[in-house]
Amino acid sequence: MRLTSLLLFSLFAWGTLDLATAPTGPVSRAASNPAAAASYTVDPTHSNVLWKVKHNNASYFYGRFAKFSGSFTFDEKKPGDCEVLMEVDAASVDTRTSMLDKHLRSPDFFDAVQFPTLIFESTDVAKGKGKNMYSVTGRLTVHGVTKPITFDLEHTGDGKGRDGPVIGFHTSFTIDRTKFGMNYGLGGIGKKVEIIISVEASQD
Repeated sequence: MRLTSLLLFSLFAWGTLDLATAPTGPVSRAASNPAAAASYTVDPTHSNVLWKVKHNNASYFYGRFAKFSGSFTFDEKKPGDCEVLMEVDAASVDTRTSMLDKHLRSPDFFDAVQFPTLIFESTDVAKGKGKNMYSVTGRLTVHGVTKPITFDLEHTGDGKGRDGPVIGFHTSFTIDRTKFGMNYGLGGIGKKVEIIISVEASQD
């Protein structure tokens, strides 16, 4: 099953980040799958990619990515046939404070000019623990660094949109930003960042 951006990132249960090096290289679309696996495209209007980090060791600070795209295939009877792809525009980081947004786009953090896209591409999907839960493994690329990651994904429901069937998923996982080469401000900004992703997608 191929799920950005953030979903960054922010893109819930806690994910497990393997620190081994994984293959790099962005991808542009989900691969084709057997007919039984339906294809979906993420609706950015009804989806969110958020992130959460500790500030001054006191409070949690939240932000989001305003621009992202995603596609995936899904067959609940054959999760191994599913694929997920998510791409997030690093320059779309949004904290509701323009000065802070500019700093986050700079080389101190995302370096959005040099590394414009955050990418998640799945390599395996399996049934998870609990109803409507799945375990997703794949490659997460942030700040030009790619790491393997596994997280729990909840199938939150199915419905009918204006143009046909829609489906929803929700996940959260935590990364260590220093493992992706983002070391600025460790005295006041936590190194652990939770990515929160909730998507609604339309069947193709």
